[in-house]
Order: sequence, then C-alpha cells, then structure tokens
Amino acid sequence: MVDASVVVVENVHRHVSDPRHQGLPRKCIILNAGREVARPVVFGIMIIIIVFMPILSFEGMEGKMFKPMAYTIMIALTVSLILSITLSPVLCYMSLRAGHNDPDPLVLRWAKRAYIPLLRWALGHRSIVLTTTALMLAGSIAVFPYLGTEFVPILNEGTMAPLTIRLPSISLGQSIKIEKEVQQAVMEFPEVQMMVSKIGRTELANDPQEPNESDSVAMLAPIDTWTTASTMEGLKDRVRERLARVPGANYLISQPIQQRVDELISGVRAEVTVKLIGPDLEVLRQTGDQIAGILRTIRGVKDLKIEQLFGQPYITIDIDRSKIARHGINVADVREIIATAVGGEAATRVYEEQRRFNLVVRFPEQYRNSIETIGNIRLSDRNGAFIPLSDFGTLQMHEGPGRINRDRLERYLPVSFNTYGRDIGGIVAEAQQRMAREVPLPDGYRVVWGGSFENMQRAMARIKIIVPITIGVIFVLLFSSFSSLRQAALIILNLPFALIGGIVALWITGEYLSVPASIGFINLFGVAVLNGIVLVSYMNALRQQEAKHVREAVLTGCVMRLRPVLMTALVALLGLVPLALSQGIGSEVQRPLAVVVIGGLVSSTFLTLVVLPVLYQWIEGRVAAPKSPPIVATGD
Repeated sequence: MVDASVVVVENVHRHVSDPRHQGLPRKCIILNAGREVARPVVFGIMIIIIVFMPILSFEGMEGKMFKPMAYTIMIALTVSLILSITLSPVLCYMSLRAGHNDPDPLVLRWAKRAYIPLLRWALGHRSIVLTTTALMLAGSIAVFPYLGTEFVPILNEGTMAPLTIRLPSISLGQSIKIEKEVQQAVMEFPEVQMMVSKIGRTELANDPQEPNESDSVAMLAPIDTWTTASTMEGLKDRVRERLARVPGANYLISQPIQQRVDELISGVRAEVTVKLIGPDLEVLRQTGDQIAGILRTIRGVKDLKIEQLFGQPYITIDIDRSKIARHGINVADVREIIATAVGGEAATRVYEEQRRFNLVVRFPEQYRNSIETIGNIRLSDRNGAFIPLSDFGTLQMHEGPGRINRDRLERYLPVSFNTYGRDIGGIVAEAQQRMAREVPLPDGYRVVWGGSFENMQRAMARIKIIVPITIGVIFVLLFSSFSSLRQAALIILNLPFALIGGIVALWITGEYLSVPASIGFINLFGVAVLNGIVLVSYMNALRQQEAKHVREAVLTGCVMRLRPVLMTALVALLGLVPLALSQGIGSEVQRPLAVVVIGGLVSSTFLTLVVLPVLYQWIEGRVAAPKSPPIVATGD
C-alpha cells in the first residue's frame, strides 16, 4: 500500500537535500522530483493491480474466500496511487526543508558499503553472475515438484468433531450405548473440556443424519496447556488410536466448521472423496471395497470411510395375484391393510386449544414386529372369511440398501478420507496411479475425485490459464511505458527471480503449495516488476538527460535507487513477518502467503539489484557499442 508513496517521498527528499538544487524554489524542486518518478510509479502500481486480477476469475469456494481480498487490495492500491502523486508531494512541501543535506542513515551507509563493491564485481563478471542465477532458478524449479499441494491449509478451530458411523440396522438404544462409550473414551484426554453428541435429526433437520450416525463436538482447552500432543493433528491421531478400541463403529475425526465446509463441497464430511459412479449397487459395493483396500495402504490416509450401501433390513411381501383373485381381493386392498397395520395411518385429527395432532392407528408392536406376526394379519374375502396374509404370498426378510446417493441423477458410492502428515495432491496422485493399475472399472462406471482436491484442481487450472495472460498484459504495459521490447523483456525477467525465493521458502518451512501460496506468488510479481521499473527508468533518465555511458548510468542509478528499492522490499517484508510467525486461529491460511512473499522479496530484491544491472549493461551496451565516443544515449 505504501510502495508508491515511499518512492515519491524518497525521491523528493533526495532532490530537496541535494546541494546542487540550492537556490531553486522549493515548490519547483518538489514538482520536478515528483514528475521524475510519476510515470514509473503509475505504471508500477497499475501492474500490481493487474496481477491481482486472476484472483477475480476464481469460482466456487476459492472465489468466495479470496475475491473479497482481491477487491480490497485493488481498491486500496488505486487510492494509494492517487494519494502518492497528490497528497505526498504536498506533505513533502510542508515538512521537508530545501538545501538541508541530511547524511544517509547508518543502515543505508552499511548497505552501500557492501553493495557497491558487489555491484562492480558483478558488472565485471557477467558470465559467472548469469550462470549462477540460472543454476539457482533451475534448482528452485527442481525443488518445485517436491513441495506438495493442497487447496487451503486446514484451520485449527480449537474444537474437535468425532463422527461415529455404525451399522444401518443398529437400534437406537444400542447406538446411544456406543456413543456414551465414545464420549467416555474422548473425555479421558485432559485437553477435552466438554463433549456433546447428536444422533439422528431434529424436526428442523439441521445437519440431518441417520440414526446409525452421530455428530459430536468436543471443546478443547487452550493449546498452550496441552500435554497429550502439541498440535491439533497430533491430538486427533491419539484420539483415533483410543477410539479404535471402542467396538461396533467406525470413526472420522474432523472439526465442526471443516466438516460443514467439506459437506458443502462434496456432500461428504471428509477432505477428499472418491465418487464411484455407476448404475448397479452391487458392482459399486465390490469396486468400492477394492478402492478402499488400496487407500488403506497409502501413507497419509486417515479416517477412511466407505458408504454402507447395504445392511438395512427389509421385509418383502410377494403377493400371488392368482390366489387373491380366487378370494375376490385386489392388490390395492392388501397394500392398504399392510400400510395401515404396520406403518400406521391417520384416522382423524385431535385438537387441544391452538394445537392439533393426527391420530394415527396401527397394530400394537407385538403384532407387527416379525415376519410371523405380519404373516398372521387377517384379511377378509368377499364371503367375510378371515384369511392370514401368509396364504396370499411369500414373506421374507433380506438386507437392502440403507441409502442411495445420486449426483446428477446417477448413482454413486462415496469413499472418503482425511489426510494426516502428507499433502492431498501427493496422496491423490499415488491413489490414481494405483487405481488405474489395480482396479479395472466395468463399462459405464467411472471415478470422480471430489472435496478439497476438486477445488484445488479447479483453482490451479484457472491460475495456469489466467497468469500467463496477465503476464502478457504486463508486458504490453511495460512496452508502452519504455517503448522498447528489450527493456520490457528485461523487467519481465524479474518474475523468475521472485519465484526462486518463494519456492525455497516453502520448501524450507515445509508449507505446501496452496491457493494462498499461489496468491503470494501473484503478489510477488507486482512488487518485482515495480522495483524493476523504478531502477530501469532511472538508468534510462541518466543516459538520456545526462548523457552518461551505460556502465556509468548503471552504477549511478543502482546506488541512487538502492534506498527506495530496499525500503519497498523491507516495508512489505516486515509487515508480513507477524503473519508468518503467528500461531492464532486463521494463521494456517495466512502463513503460506506470507512465507512466499518474504522469501520472494529476499531473492527478488537481491537479484534485482545485482542481476538486473548486469543484464541491462549487457543488453543496452550491445546497442550503444557501435556509436563512437563520446557516448550519448538516446534511448530507444
């Protein structure tokens, strides 16, 4: 936000403090100083605004999360640009004294003392500098595939949500009994302060679940008081080990908000979902078991859950139409008797003041709780004789599907899991390779990966398309600013310089390449281009206005622009250090962005001040070489 003002105020301060300008009106000095950097500042901030435009193309969850940030930054940058070229010169006129030659700060003197010899050496050893830079870039690109990928880092919500999944045929009483055992097991950990569980669904159907599933919320103590583990992932892993000793159920350990977000994304409360789509439930179950068997052997897969398609008891009544026809009974009559006797039917309505209730009649439980009792239900024929239901057909009990999931009218079986200690991208890549070799899919069946991985794929695919287009737009703006393809390409070369530090910073800190990290790289592009514009513009001005030789212009320009380049980099770097070191709620999302920008600023600033001058002298020197001395640079 302050980069533009830093450049303007620094240049005004330098002109006002310059003894050569003594005697000139202070307003004239400030006006000339502002004009000198106005063009590069305007183009630089415009480019920073443009580099945030790819974020506006995000869709789905990533769009809802990051579009407001992009809009805010773009609006704030626009306002800061306007203030830097209007308000900042006015404030300089009110506060800075003309002809007052302030000495450089101690830090800047140290920086110049180290930088000037380094710059002279680099200009004289072009091959070594460029070769070393190319090797650094190649090394960072080689590290890139090992970073690991994910959509968005998981937030530490300070609460834990164990999800218990039992057999579909379990009774409510047995379900409650197992849930109490789960609560007692989780409460053994001193980090858990309180635990509340829900089974089934309420009348409002908030977070609806089947009676065989229960959703729990465990409130945790502050993390600095934990003794079982020092991280949320470590604590969840210990809870998994303890719940494995509670028989009769499977468990999925997550967090309340994370569960709801995962469910909104894929319909399943897990980070990653393998959707096996096909028409036949039996084939889905068999193939799903094969997929689950592969996932169990992959490192990093936790809380594996395969949907229980079967296990729900059904009573099937097969009516013999020839038999009921001999007694003058219709199939509709049989169905009506069964529906009323077993399921119940509203016979009338009861009113109690302002409330009303349906009065439902059906057989007592002892006359409808088994195949035998249902088979003994009597139906009257046309002669008034009572005949048991079992005489009209066959009654049998069998297992059937407890739930049938559909996505776009197609049946699917979800196999879901959470991750622990490994990135989602690496897990899914390994699983896809093994499934392609070991699980042949029948015709008409296919696999779709959902959850956070689906969001990550969509966001990264959009970035791969939009970012090159944005770089092209930046190149056009640079060409319109400098009227030179060479210098536009020279500044674009700053972008790989920024990538080096960002990639290495992610690798050192163990952070994954996620959407926040990608946004950090996008932010780096703008800062790197701004520093390049400021440096190249001033070197061009020295060659055009003072007729300096290319090498002299490079040396003078780099030394004179050392302070604004360092200030813009340090302001951004120091502002992001708290985000990189923070441990509070939400820091997991902010940290990758801050790490990328900090690492990229270090490499981009160093290479901008060393490698960019070397390239500038090489490229511009070759153009100016045929001209006989004295060399007077006329630009492009």
